[in-house]
Amino acid sequence: MSATDSEMRAHQSLPYILVAPNGARRGHGDHPGLPVSTDEIIATSKACSLAGADGLHLHVRDQAGHHSLDAGLYREAIAELRLAVPRMDIQITTEAAGVFNVEAQFECLKKTRPDWASISVREIARSPEIAPRVYALCADQGTRVQHILYDADDAKLLARWQTEGVVKPGQIERLLVLGRYSTEQESRPEDLDTFPESTDPWMVCAFGAQEHKCLQKAAQLGGDVRVGFENSLAGPHGQSWADNAASVAALINLLKGAAK
Repeated sequence: MSATDSEMRAHQSLPYILVAPNGARRGHGDHPGLPVSTDEIIATSKACSLAGADGLHLHVRDQAGHHSLDAGLYREAIAELRLAVPRMDIQITTEAAGVFNVEAQFECLKKTRPDWASISVREIARSPEIAPRVYALCADQGTRVQHILYDADDAKLLARWQTEGVVKPGQIERLLVLGRYSTEQESRPEDLDTFPESTDPWMVCAFGAQEHKCLQKAAQLGGDVRVGFENSLAGPHGQSWADNAASVAALINLLKGAAK
C-alpha cells in the first residue's frame, strides 16, 4: 500500500480488510458468484481490491472443486495473483476441513513457503508433537502466522504455547472466529465479548446475517476485519450479495458511516 493509500485509510479510520471469497466447503450451488477456479478467484480478487479490500484469504480447489492443500496449486495461484493484484497481501489457509491431518498441513506450509498463512491452533493440537515443527518452520522460512481462534479455550491454548515456546516470538496475530459452532452458524456482535482481551494484533470474522454488524463492532474496538462468502452470502435483511466485492463495498460504507 502506498503512503497516499495509508494516509487516506487512516483519515477514514478504516481497519485492515481481508476478503475470504470462497472457503473450503461452498461452491457455485451455494452462490453462482462464489469463485472456485483460479480464474474466478483472480477476477474476484481484482473486484474486491477495487472495492477496498487490502488482502486475500486464499483457498484453492482441485479439479473436482474440492478443498485442497496442494502446494503446486497454491504456488500457481499465488504467482498469478501477484501479477493480477500486486497491491493485495495474500494469505493461504491451512484449514483441515475434516480432510487433512497435521502432517499434511505442515507439508503444505513447507512446500508452498507462503508469505502469510492462517493456522488453527485447535487443528494443530490434534498432533501436539508436530506443533513445534509447524511454528518453527514458519519462523525459519519467514511465513507470517495468523492464529485461528474459535473460542476462549483456543485463546488459552495459544497463550500456553507462547509461554512454552511452541509458538515462536513474533507469531502473535489472531483471527477471532465468531459463531462457528453456534446454532445455525449465526454470529452476534456480543460473541466477541467471550474472547479474552489482548494487546496483540487481532482480526474478526463472523457468520450469518449479522456479519457486518460483528465486524463493525470489531473495528470500533480497534480490530481488523475479514469479510466474504466463506462466512456469509447475504446481508442483514437476507438479501444475497451480488458478489464478494458488493459485500466488501457495503462493509466499507458501514464502517465509514460509523466513523463520522
